[in-house]
Amino acid sequence: MDPTLLSSLILILMFVLLFCGMPIGFAMGLSAFVGTLLLIDAQAALSLLGQTAYDTAVTYNLSVVPMFVLMGYIAGNARLSEALYRACNAWLGHRRGGLALATIGACGGFAAICGSSIATAATMAQIALPEMRRYNYDDRLATGAVAAGGTIGILIPPSIIMVIYGLLTETSISKLFLAGFLPGLLTVAGFMVTIAVMTRLDPRLGPPAARATQRERLLVLRDVWGPAALFLLVIGGLYLGVFSPTEAAGIGAVGALALSVLNRSFSRAMLSASLLDTVKTTAQIFTILIGAILFNNFLILASMPTIVSGWITGLPLGKTAILLVIIGMYFILGCLLDSLAMILLTIPIVFPIVSALGYDPIWFGIIIVMVVELGLITPPIGMNVFVIKGIARDVPLYTIFRGVTPFIVAQIILIAVLIAFPEIALWLPSTMSQ
Repeated sequence: MDPTLLSSLILILMFVLLFCGMPIGFAMGLSAFVGTLLLIDAQAALSLLGQTAYDTAVTYNLSVVPMFVLMGYIAGNARLSEALYRACNAWLGHRRGGLALATIGACGGFAAICGSSIATAATMAQIALPEMRRYNYDDRLATGAVAAGGTIGILIPPSIIMVIYGLLTETSISKLFLAGFLPGLLTVAGFMVTIAVMTRLDPRLGPPAARATQRERLLVLRDVWGPAALFLLVIGGLYLGVFSPTEAAGIGAVGALALSVLNRSFSRAMLSASLLDTVKTTAQIFTILIGAILFNNFLILASMPTIVSGWITGLPLGKTAILLVIIGMYFILGCLLDSLAMILLTIPIVFPIVSALGYDPIWFGIIIVMVVELGLITPPIGMNVFVIKGIARDVPLYTIFRGVTPFIVAQIILIAVLIAFPEIALWLPSTMSQ
């Protein structure tokens, strides 16, 4: 069978399996196994399956993933997210839409010690939604702010998506982390401006909450020194070249554990829950990773990356236009695929094209992360939206999607700004110790 036709049929098979409800890691792995079986033989397919699973599981660089996941779960279970929200609420809650502004600020702070958008959204939803409902916030603004704020989890370092991108492209993870810092702050500011505009146009969306006294504002700052110190320790160590990303992940996990002891939230039950959640999440990530590697190996055997690269670079378009085509492709895929699966499936094909066009791999990585963020809140998949729906069960799904629409517009504008001014992402990595 013609390899191009076979690749198309296997791709269709993968989407059929996904539509039938099969987990994406298994859908990619099974489709790749069938494709390799038809392309070569059963022995090669079985050998590739076993070797890929083993090699992925024993790769030292991937040990950074469970450590950062553990860091996030311990931080969440140690109630560090509550401290961040209380601090942001004390300083911003009295403004129009102030609780939504505090939610975005707390999401940005929690993202700095978490690294997962879904975990950020789920954690902040349980804290912020009841408070916004107490002050009669419109469900669109309340749920939209939490869902959009959660996306910041994969942009502000540490970020699991950046780790995977760095490993796939052999790009410095430390520089990727630093490159995401300023765009992350810009995203927080952009989302806050979006809320300010929305509540100015319709003040009923987010009425002001009670104003905190100056003493209360200063007191809540005592509770956020821990997350700030942990972030500075991890990122500062990477910036100064004191330790590697894997070492930073381990130090971050231990630091989060130490903070849980200091704020008296540590218990055997908390540690057990954090470890169990880490195992579950890591197993899910590695399953998707193994499935995607198998699928990419099949595509390489079928020469699809070469065919697709030749087709895209052969388009009668300039390099900027080709970049926009690639971003448009990611936007469409974001409506259909999980963010991690999307990165794993496409980067081996897209990255050689981007490199040939002369774009900086670190800058492109941040662009891709920001586009992937969109996929977390765009229909019909929108993982963050479904996370919020699972917590706010009485809010219709279309209401949450309406609520995130202004933030989608804001994110598109922010991506355009980063394309126009790549220095926003590249300046900080250029100053780090080598």
